[in-house]
Amino acid sequence: MNHRSRFVIFGLWQDKKTGQLGLILDSSWRYLAGRKQSGYSQAIEHLRLVEEHEYRLYTFPMKGTPRHADRGEDSPASIAEFIPELTEGLLAAFSGKWYVTPFAESYETIAEIVDPGQLPADLVEGATSTVLVNVYERNPEARRACLRHFGSNCQACGMNFRALYGALGDGYIHVHHIKPIHLCGGNYIVDPIKDLIPVCANCHAMLHRRADPLSINDLKEILTRNHDLPTV
Repeated sequence: MNHRSRFVIFGLWQDKKTGQLGLILDSSWRYLAGRKQSGYSQAIEHLRLVEEHEYRLYTFPMKGTPRHADRGEDSPASIAEFIPELTEGLLAAFSGKWYVTPFAESYETIAEIVDPGQLPADLVEGATSTVLVNVYERNPEARRACLRHFGSNCQACGMNFRALYGALGDGYIHVHHIKPIHLCGGNYIVDPIKDLIPVCANCHAMLHRRADPLSINDLKEILTRNHDLPTV
């Protein structure tokens, strides 16, 4: 744990290469053979820093000794070896278990609509359609600053992933570049408040439905016309 830089570190039992949720703590680990485990309370306190005080969560891959057969695959195990490599992740809690999902899964790529006439001739080969997708690097700190300002509700329709999906949706939201990032000319200084805005996956896709993306206000007007939605 590092209070100055505001992050905590946990060992990740599952292979991080799977890209799935990995278990970092289970409430059943509080006791082993009838004895309270001293590290459990400390782990809970570290998780509280993530959940309530926006500390970052980092994990490193671990391999454990065989688990307790009578307590199942989520029972505690001793560390046999670990890899000194940190990866940032997002915390998700389910029924007394705490998991981490790779931070990269919180990012999103929206396919750009490209005029076929703008494509190089050698890319148009008679297929019924051609999809060209550019992927641009996002700044995770800009994302965090945007969400600290706006919160994690969709700023178009008001949807909140945690409210709808519980712990599974906690912290999940797309962040939309108001000015398309491919028009910003490579590296540029982003203003997290003026340039970015959180939107749900559906609204993000609709914003990019046209070659010239809609504005948030444009999309709000469409939603208002078609649905009785509260003002965000």
